[in-house]
Amino acid sequence: MRELYPGNEGTLVKYLQLALKRAGQDISVDGVFGPRTCEALERITGGNCVAADAQWEMLLPYLRGYVTHTIESGDSLYRIAEKYGTTVEALGRANPGLEADSLRTGTIIVVPYPFPLVPEDVPYSSVLVSWIIEGLQARYPYLATGKIGNSVMGTPISYLKIGNGPTDVAYNASFHANENITTPVLLKFAEQILDAYAKETTYEGVYPEHLFEEFSLYLIPLVNPDGVDLVNGILDSGRFYRQAVRIGNAYPAIPFPDGWKANIEGTDLNLQFPAGWEEAKKIKFAQGYSSPAPRDYVGPTPLSAPESIAMYEFTRSRNFSLILAYHTQGEVIYWRFLDYNPAGSRQIAQYFSSVSGYRVEETPLASGYAGYKDWFIQDYDRPGYTIEAGLGTNPLPMSQFPKIYADNVGILIGGMTQLL
Repeated sequence: MRELYPGNEGTLVKYLQLALKRAGQDISVDGVFGPRTCEALERITGGNCVAADAQWEMLLPYLRGYVTHTIESGDSLYRIAEKYGTTVEALGRANPGLEADSLRTGTIIVVPYPFPLVPEDVPYSSVLVSWIIEGLQARYPYLATGKIGNSVMGTPISYLKIGNGPTDVAYNASFHANENITTPVLLKFAEQILDAYAKETTYEGVYPEHLFEEFSLYLIPLVNPDGVDLVNGILDSGRFYRQAVRIGNAYPAIPFPDGWKANIEGTDLNLQFPAGWEEAKKIKFAQGYSSPAPRDYVGPTPLSAPESIAMYEFTRSRNFSLILAYHTQGEVIYWRFLDYNPAGSRQIAQYFSSVSGYRVEETPLASGYAGYKDWFIQDYDRPGYTIEAGLGTNPLPMSQFPKIYADNVGILIGGMTQLL
């Protein structure tokens, strides 16, 4: 991790503050490395007021949500739970097969911290997503994870798989870089439904165990990791950053980096699919997006960007019965592509509207081609939806997250229950 010093500001400072707050320090997550952050860092790490490798190493368990513990003579699950402020039940869930009356000295176990893992008050990035996925898998070992491919910069594009049922369903988020508030929507849903499954309780009136028997739910929470890292300030130097700056300078009317939707090379990933791509090219070229741009450039050919290729190939390798593509903003559900009308698609869209309060509309003509949802409907004739969450100007502030999640949890559940 990058070293941080007093006076630094930005997303990484917020991650530092989040870790310190979870470690018990009374500080604000405001992104400013001021005196209170300095004092908290010194108290927790015992070092000076610099977040260098050693300090980050001490704090990372609070961002991953777990620590490991080597069992010593005289340990009991109760004592371990008390030491770390967690519960015996959480220890049991994270360590299947661990027997309270036969702990073996030298055995390394996972100890989940007691706080929710998915934060709601910090910007998201590829590194934060990697910590969360690692933490979720540590807390819930039956969670399957993997990658569908890599971004331009080689960042893994990860997926989570929940359940082992015969019906495949897929939800994705952050095709567009400045719409990354959608990423924690999927991650929080994963955490909530896994927690309910582990505790054998209902979530939103549904027993997850029943869903996991019927469905295999695939979540791709960060389709465009490089672009998101650019928007949220994680990527602020190097060759790819300088290239993005040059692209941005050619479009001075688009704020940089807040207006950036594309991947790091200036290709709009949701205009990359072979579903009216030539028509999308005509529309976007006429609007002035005929070369790499912060938004709306369709690329030299369909499926020319590694991120869109990864989504295409991953989808082709599965048998999805329904997909949700999360975007912002507008509180709208788009459900059709041209004259395609998959069986049950309109009815499911109306259900989504009823549980979210979002409007059901047809995609505007200027944006109605070459999207991932469009291609899925065209090639598979199955329900596919673009969900435009929240209201305002992208990137939406994290203060909107609680409402966005509350509005969409019924859609996330309904993407499975409406297929039963």
